[in-house]
Amino acid sequence: MNKFAFIALLTALPLAAHAAPETFNIEPTHTAPYFGYNHLGYSFQQHRFDKTSGKIVLDRAAHTGSVDVTIDAKSVNTGVALFNGHIQGADYFDTAQHPSITFKSTLVKFEGDKPVAVEGNLTIKGVTKPVTLTVTSFHSMPHPMLKKDAIGANAVTKVKRSDFNMGKNVPYVGDEVTLTIALEAIKE
Repeated sequence: MNKFAFIALLTALPLAAHAAPETFNIEPTHTAPYFGYNHLGYSFQQHRFDKTSGKIVLDRAAHTGSVDVTIDAKSVNTGVALFNGHIQGADYFDTAQHPSITFKSTLVKFEGDKPVAVEGNLTIKGVTKPVTLTVTSFHSMPHPMLKKDAIGANAVTKVKRSDFNMGKNVPYVGDEVTLTIALEAIKE
């Protein structure tokens, strides 16, 4: 190998090792944000939102990324239409004034090539607070049916609903809410 070919090869190696960021669109039929809370000390209630959209950008080689999620607050699903309407009212989600819940990351933390935590800003009912989502599972592989790269993850955090002007019935109905999101996303 001549000297110029060797230099060209050495110059190309760092470029090959650095992967470009990958963008994934949230797959709405396999993404489910849940929220759970203590109800009068009797039970831990869990409800979900049925409509979620957003993008995830990951550069696993550089250990960077971003998460941008929008939840349609009007898609809340408690299993009871009357209760869905009740918690969409002004005392709780106030979906007439605030139809969306958003999460925008400020930092994605990695261990190896896998995200383990996502710090960001959660906005509910017009109030924005910093939260950290702990990633409890992450998987990346080609989607067997769509024949595209895909990712899946589960993440969890806890917030106080009173911090988001949703404190009606505290302390009888628990103030601490566990937010959990199970998501799948397909590469653009």
